[in-house]
Amino acid sequence: MNNFKALVEWLTQAITDSEQFHLGYADESSEFVRFNHAKVRQAGQVQQASVNLKLINDGRHADLAITLAGEPQVDLQRLADGLQQLRETLPLLPPDPYLLLNHNAWQSNNEQAQPLPELALVLEDISRAADGVDLVGFYAAGPISRGFASSSGAFGWHQANSFNFDFSLFHANGEAVKASYAGHTWDSTEFAARFQQAREQLEYLGRPLHTLAPGQYRAYLAPAAIEEIISIITWGGFSAQAIASKGSSLQKLYAGEQSLSPLVTVAEQVSGSLSQAFSTEGYPRGDVTLIEAGKAEGQLINSRSAAEYGLSTNGASSDESPSALQMAAGSLAQADILKQLGTGLYISNLWYLNYSDLPAARLTGMTRFATFWVEDGEIKAPVSTMRFDDSVYSLLGSQLEALTAERELLLSPSTYSQRNTSSNLLPGALVKRLTLTL
Repeated sequence: MNNFKALVEWLTQAITDSEQFHLGYADESSEFVRFNHAKVRQAGQVQQASVNLKLINDGRHADLAITLAGEPQVDLQRLADGLQQLRETLPLLPPDPYLLLNHNAWQSNNEQAQPLPELALVLEDISRAADGVDLVGFYAAGPISRGFASSSGAFGWHQANSFNFDFSLFHANGEAVKASYAGHTWDSTEFAARFQQAREQLEYLGRPLHTLAPGQYRAYLAPAAIEEIISIITWGGFSAQAIASKGSSLQKLYAGEQSLSPLVTVAEQVSGSLSQAFSTEGYPRGDVTLIEAGKAEGQLINSRSAAEYGLSTNGASSDESPSALQMAAGSLAQADILKQLGTGLYISNLWYLNYSDLPAARLTGMTRFATFWVEDGEIKAPVSTMRFDDSVYSLLGSQLEALTAERELLLSPSTYSQRNTSSNLLPGALVKRLTLTL
């Protein structure tokens, strides 16, 4: 934080009376370990930091990303060079009619300092659990920091420790089970139980495939499968801009023409998450209930949408997608899932999802990894890859029977340019009918 504060102090003195600035900050100190055939194949550490400088003058603004060296004088010089570059760029740009600045001098400081597990403990637990199986995986852990400051006196700081172990277990026949274990605190017993569940599913993959004809089937969707559905919905589904321009996949929900099951409550739960409580545009972020008992409640509004449509911003990101989404738990116990399913499909994962009819919130995609045929509450056989095509208003609406009492925290495994702080906390879902098309 001290390095960031020094840059802010210098910038505050360096700008002219007609200029304003936003300065965003990001850093991480991460351990990475890659596994193949249940052995460590690559291990390393990444330490990096960067800032994003926005210069504003007379309604014009421009941004520049600057990589930091970690040496105060070098970083100040890079910031000075960046400031000069933006000063030369601004006169070439037109004023932005949707620029809506926050002039409040808000303050935010959140440090989640739960101690991360020792790498030796993690490797020992993984080695013990993976004995005798073909494991491929990726472990990432370490503190992530985000900061924001403005010439109006706003200052935000966020730091959170987290780990994410994303792994797959492969059967000799080429089939695989995909799973993950993520969070703030590594629990060896909890990890062992999660891994044992994957091991049990791996054994079922050795049985002959059960062939299904296209049709409608009772199904259980595990949290990872629900995450794929939710991730598609968040492509503009809760966006104020998309809703105002009639382009949201949940348009009918927000118009009151459709509803989801009363069991479904969805929120952007920033508090306590890995996501910072302030936006890159300089607005504080709070918790936002998006769907309440199956009905549309709130939407995600960034400053540009607020300016264009006369709304009040709630600090949403530039694409107005959630970064800390939670779905309320239900009452179905984990131990009772197969019994309650009875006869039908147990679906661990979905992939290749896309809209087949966006205005109707209709999705199509494929089953992936461990999908099983269940009879009378017992897994009988794996099912070959199938395509589904069904509506969100059906899967999470009229056909939703129950949600699990236990929820799974799913952190984004993305490390493109930097570790991602997005997360989803989701239950599994039991549905009366899922439509398979081929």
